[in-house]
Amino acid sequence: MTVARCDAPTTVEELSELVRSCDETGRKLLVVGGNTLGGMGLPPERIDVTLSTAGLGRIVEYEPADLTVAAQAGTVLRSVNIALAQHGQFVPFDAPRAQDATVGGTLAAGWLGPRRHLYGRPRDYLIGTVAVLADGTSARAGGMVAKNVAGYDMSRLYVGSFGTLAILVRANLKTLPLPAGARAFLAPLPEGTRQQACRFLETLPIRPSAAFWIDGFHNSIDGEDGDDGRIFALLEGSEALLERATRELRSALGRAGVPNTRVVDAGAREAFERIVDAYVAVLGERSISYRILCTPDASTQCALAIHELAARFELRCETIVDALNGDVVARVSDLDSRSLGTKIETFDEALHAAEPHALVLAGTHPFRMALNVWGRPPAAIGRMRELKRRFDPNGTLNPGRFIGGI
Repeated sequence: MTVARCDAPTTVEELSELVRSCDETGRKLLVVGGNTLGGMGLPPERIDVTLSTAGLGRIVEYEPADLTVAAQAGTVLRSVNIALAQHGQFVPFDAPRAQDATVGGTLAAGWLGPRRHLYGRPRDYLIGTVAVLADGTSARAGGMVAKNVAGYDMSRLYVGSFGTLAILVRANLKTLPLPAGARAFLAPLPEGTRQQACRFLETLPIRPSAAFWIDGFHNSIDGEDGDDGRIFALLEGSEALLERATRELRSALGRAGVPNTRVVDAGAREAFERIVDAYVAVLGERSISYRILCTPDASTQCALAIHELAARFELRCETIVDALNGDVVARVSDLDSRSLGTKIETFDEALHAAEPHALVLAGTHPFRMALNVWGRPPAAIGRMRELKRRFDPNGTLNPGRFIGGI
């Protein structure tokens, strides 16, 4: 695939003119942010120009008293939360590789973070946008006030569309007060304790901000596995709340048969971020990672079934199970790229026979393009194609990138 050129406009006007020119001349645009979620979906069918949002990387408005912030699409998440933390605030996007991930890319990918059971999804914090449409028109929606509005919120339409309907250039966001403290818990699981430990984490009186059952990922996630893997939990709140929740959590794990729990105060949030980063961590060209959205009560059995399926294909399998949302991340790998290539397509077929909606989350193996990266198309696929035709009739923006070749 030949890319004619790469552009990184520094103003909305420059970006609009570039998009308009491409649309009029039939050139196809690949839109990229930090490319941290580049393992999702497929490359566009054709690329003539790569448009990077890196030149649009500033916080343009911030009103701490109003709990609102506006950032350009290319602003990296870490810089946003560093600025907000100075005023005791944050936005819980929880996207992998926050030091590179951008506001626009995270929203365009429709990312679902592990703390959404407590704080909500990234899209829930979006109160306004500026977007550039395929013909170069600049479109505004919402504003800088967090309130309910009548009619359809156009900003939400762009979230999860993978840049196929419009290019986000500015996002107005609600912020939250930053919890005063954070504490992490790591515990190896003795044989036969997995199910009970995960169930107890779901039913704690003070719910953790995040909780995972982990098997593998030893080079990227803290802690050591027991016979049944390991547990990681994150608590956030005041000192008094943390102390009470700590007693309840340790007691619950003890009742589940887990004798040893390590408590981490310094670096608790960083340990949590390493888990989120591991969602998209690849082992060169010898691994493919999948994500399956389950219910919490079905997630551990789903993960165990994927382990068994991988073993049938003589593939190594590592899993991260989000005990509070039900997400399962499974990374399958082999000794080298060639060995993986001989098995991955048939494994992918078998996985989708069992889990039709499994999607490929990360992987650089050349055969990734031959996999069912989106899983079964949704029932609304016809309406999604019609939206694409209306918003981008010439197929200028990320053609073929999204579900069903949209």
